[in-house]
Amino acid sequence: MASDYEEGRRDGVRLALAILAAEEEKWASQLGESRSWRTNRDREVRHKALQVAQKRLHTALGRLAPDDREAMGKELAVALARLGL
Repeated sequence: MASDYEEGRRDGVRLALAILAAEEEKWASQLGESRSWRTNRDREVRHKALQVAQKRLHTALGRLAPDDREAMGKELAVALARLGL
């Protein structure tokens, strides 16, 4: 039961990372596009905030990773299979 809970927590962090990556991509394409310097500055700040959030989630995911490399490999294989990769 505890391993299911931990796996669910890691899946949640992975989902959050995927959402942040999509948001970052959206904002990255808009950097410097506006004629307004304020809008461009706001977009740069938002983009940087998304990058910082991604780094923090990567750190959290690393801390949640199981110590057993074999278990991590199996879990990763299952997650990749779910995604169709």
